[in-house]
Amino acid sequence: MTEIFDNIRDLYDFSRPCELLRPYIEFFSESSKEKTASLVAGNPFTVEMFPSWTPTFWINLGKPYRLSTGHDTHHIASNHDILVLRDTPTTRHNDPTDHIFTVKFYPGGLESILGLSQPKLAGRIVSLHDVLPQCLLTQLKTAATPQARILLLENHFLTSFTRRRNHDHYSKLVRDSIGHFEDAGMAPNTTQLAERHFLHSKTINRYFHRLIGLPPKKYFSILRARTALTSYLAGQPNFSPEAFGYYDRSHFYKAVRQFTGRRLTMHPLPSR
Repeated sequence: MTEIFDNIRDLYDFSRPCELLRPYIEFFSESSKEKTASLVAGNPFTVEMFPSWTPTFWINLGKPYRLSTGHDTHHIASNHDILVLRDTPTTRHNDPTDHIFTVKFYPGGLESILGLSQPKLAGRIVSLHDVLPQCLLTQLKTAATPQARILLLENHFLTSFTRRRNHDHYSKLVRDSIGHFEDAGMAPNTTQLAERHFLHSKTINRYFHRLIGLPPKKYFSILRARTALTSYLAGQPNFSPEAFGYYDRSHFYKAVRQFTGRRLTMHPLPSR
């Protein structure tokens, strides 16, 4: 299964974080035994994901799996929990009884909550034993329900966040810039976003590099391609590349190919 092209979310049950954590954490999720059995019919399966630069915890509650990142493959044991940045194409090769608990952060969210620098995670598979207390990981493994796991993590995150909330300046500016980019049809450039905050474009570039590890132009190209492609594949009758900041159809096709490695010419856009 490949994200965006296939609805990989059908494998999992999702929960939103508490209100205070929502600017920093996109979701909690856990494999659904029933949904997975229905979709994979007892066969090994893969979940392929494109780069997103969203720090992600994968807490393994089931069988070992293999993780392919770029040109490397890693064996993840049943007792091994990891943090990945998702800065490269990433594929999980799973047993049919795969059982994973996920925490997906927004860009920069991990630094705001736990003080971990996102750029330093690039190209790495980090053991969660180096990020979370061992006692917490044990509790997460033995908790009876997904809701109990979420409550344990939220309590830990809120305690850490409360100690760090006065150091959230970079994160807030980057979040506000991303929000404005999305609200303005994904059209503003770096200079326009900087002017909105009365900053020089070099300053906002420095903030994005510091918090995310990418210049804003590169990050927004990923965000635009993800959002536009999702809308396109949903078959919306009024889909328009221009609504996502693309000049025309060929610009959109080229961006999708650069992002996914796939051509969309076999799936032409509706005529207008």
